[in-house]
Order: sequence, then C-alpha cells, then structure tokens
Amino acid sequence: MSLYSRLEQRLQTQSDDAGPIRGTYPTGRLLMIWLAANLVVTTLLTGTLFVPDVPYGLVLLLIVGGTVAGAAVLVAVGTIGRRTGLPTMAITRGPFGIRGSLLPVAANVIILMGWSWVQAMLAGIALDYVVMTFTGFSNPVIFAVLCQTIVVILAIFGHAGVARIEPWFAVVILGIAAYIFITAFTSFAPAEFSSIAAPAEPFYTPGLVFDVVLATAISWTVLSADINRLASSTRASVVGAGVGYTLSTIISMSLGATAIGYVILNGGDAVAFDPVTIIEPFGWIFGVAIFLSVMATNTMVVYGMVTTVVNAVPGTRLRFFPTALVLGVLSIIGATFFGLLDQFTTFLVTIGALFAPIFAIMIVDYYFIKRSSYDHDILRSRAGRFWYTAGVNWLAVGAWVVGAVLAYVWAYVFPLPFGSTAPAFVITFVLYLLVSWPTRSQVRGGHVGNLADEPVAARKG
Repeated sequence: MSLYSRLEQRLQTQSDDAGPIRGTYPTGRLLMIWLAANLVVTTLLTGTLFVPDVPYGLVLLLIVGGTVAGAAVLVAVGTIGRRTGLPTMAITRGPFGIRGSLLPVAANVIILMGWSWVQAMLAGIALDYVVMTFTGFSNPVIFAVLCQTIVVILAIFGHAGVARIEPWFAVVILGIAAYIFITAFTSFAPAEFSSIAAPAEPFYTPGLVFDVVLATAISWTVLSADINRLASSTRASVVGAGVGYTLSTIISMSLGATAIGYVILNGGDAVAFDPVTIIEPFGWIFGVAIFLSVMATNTMVVYGMVTTVVNAVPGTRLRFFPTALVLGVLSIIGATFFGLLDQFTTFLVTIGALFAPIFAIMIVDYYFIKRSSYDHDILRSRAGRFWYTAGVNWLAVGAWVVGAVLAYVWAYVFPLPFGSTAPAFVITFVLYLLVSWPTRSQVRGGHVGNLADEPVAARKG
C-alpha cells in the first residue's frame, strides 16, 4: 500500500465524504468552535474601517446590532444543517433544485477561495512583522504560503481537526484580546475614544457600518450548516452558534475599532485595514494573535470549500482527502496574490449581494414552504421532490437574480445610505415567499430527522 493510500485510510474515519452526517458535539464544543472562528484578523480589521468616520460609542452599538441581526440568519440556516446533517450548499438543493443548486455552489467555492487567500495574506504580513522584529528577515509572501500550508494540513483532518484546534485557539486569542483592551483603556479613558473627531468628509455612515457588520455575518453563513450539522441537538446548534458567533464578532470588531482609536489618540495615522498599523503600537504579541486567528478561521474556510465540492452533486464519489489536497494547493498558490487586499471591501459587498438573497430564499423555503421537512429526496441525483423543472426551481433562481441585481444597484449605482445587504435580504425574502406560497399546500408538513438516519436504500435516486 502506498504512503498516500495509508494516509487516506488513516484520515478517513475523521474526514467527511459526501452525504449527511450525524452530529455529536455538545453546546460548549460548538460554541468554542464559533468563538474561535470569527476572532479573526479580517473581522478585526473591518472594525478599523469605522473609526473615526463614525463616533466610537455609536460604532460599538452598531456592531452589536448588526451582529445580532446577522446571527439570526446564521443560526436559522445552521439549524437546517443540524436537522438534515447536510452542509450549507447541499441544502440549497431544497429551494434551487438538484441542478439549480450548482449556481450557489460555484459562487460559494469562489468566495471561500477568496476568503482563504485574503486571510493567508494578512497572516503572512503579521507573521512577517513578528519574525522581522526578532531576526530582521522579511518576506510576507513566503510567510503567507507557510501559513496557508499549515491551514491545509489542519483542514485535511476534517471536522475532527477543526474541533481539536478551535477551542485552544479561542482561549489564547481571547487572552491576547483582553491584554489589548486593558492596554488601550488604561492609556486613554473611554470618553477620549468617544471624542475622536470625524474627518471633514467621512466615507462611512452609521447605516453603512450596520450594513458591513451584517454582511460579515452573511459571509459566515456560507459555513453555518457545515459546522452546525456537527451539533448533537437543535439546542446545541442554536445556542452554540448564536452565542459563539455573536461574542466573537462583537469582540473582534470592537477590538479593531478600539485599536485604531488607540493609534489615533497616540498621534498615529489611521490607516484602515492594515495589520501593521495596529500591530506596531501593541508589539509582536498582537501579531501572534492575528496569526493564530487566521489558523483558526482559515481551517474552517478550507474545510467548507472541500465539503461544498464533495457534496455538490448527489451520487458522486468525490473523496474528502484528495479534494482537500487539490483545493489546498490552489489556496496556497493564490495566497501570493497580495493585490487582492486592496479590494477587500468590494469583496465583502459582493458576498452580501450574492448570498443575502440566497439565505433569504433558503429560510423561506425550509421553514415556510416545505414546513421544516427536507426528506431523503434531497439526496437523489434526479427525480423526486427537488427535481422541479429538469432539476431547476426557476422561481428560486429568479428571486435570487432580482435580489442580487438590487443589491448591486443599491451598493454601486444608486448607493443607499444604509447599505444594500438588509434591503436585498428583505426584498428577496418577501418575493420568494409570495411566488412560492401557492406550492405550500402541496407539501406534507412534519419535521424529518437527520438524513444520516435514513436507510441507505431510501437515499438512492
């Protein structure tokens, strides 16, 4: 037996090939996974975008409000994953159809690959700063590749690898975050942060801050079912994800807003979304926090990419391990394209435009149209309840197009003062509910349990 075969065989028991799985993680374990997930440099640096354009105190309130609203969407989609045992993009077969779901699947793989590149680059910059501090050697590209290579190795271990490392990363990152908050508020009083003057022509408005915070939650919802299907119960899914995501996002973004405020009060230049700007005042320990946060988060991102691909088409025999290797190599190569960092805000808005309508459709379809009942037909490769018209539900596709176009127009053509994510979500939600409501009476109600418990014969198409 070759080395590759022996390694795949060893990892097989803890990796996740196509199909539903039965979750075993209690509330505490899931909470720690989500807590570590968004204690990440991208979320932290997003917080640096808002100060000084919007008053510091108001920024904190908007971070809390946007996070709670976004967490509601994340939990709703994640709970579908817990009940079916399927990852997020496999669940899109419900509203979009077996073939129609390939549209959001393709978008998701592209988006997650972009996320992995951005985070690897930021981790590389942070690690480069730490190493340069002690040795004088500097090469951010090499360190970005190194960081992403470590992430791919961790992700190859599947959900078992995620579960093992995330809680430990969360504890260390929280400790460093506490140090940063203490340093900031023992140097300057909260009132001094609140008195930071806004520029003459601020880019961010309170409404836009709320929208970006909400878009961050939308960007994480693409992985919500992937992770929440590991929960042992619906309660563990709701509480673990809801509390873990909310706490981590509020802490991360508030930390970013506080760090950039500290830089300004110290007389520094407020260069938003630049890790070095906020690492320098606090020293190398902040760089370590950024590095660890990316290890925690990017492992989940790569894991999500792999589960999306292996579950893309029912009946395929794609294996987790080789798929992880291929996608992992692509993510390592892409980590060298540092120009993507200049487009992060556009990238985040694009995620909101594409996926806010998708999640609105998924929530309506599962909870209202299908009455919380996705049966084994969702595992079939053709025919059945989710075949619709030649495998595509054109009502869902049409609603998605309308929502995505409106999100784009409201973001770039006729910008709304309160952003585009929330309006696009609401419009798509109502539209799909109206056009799909006539089909509701044709569906038998009643919750169907985790599809991993279904007889194998019932899953074949």
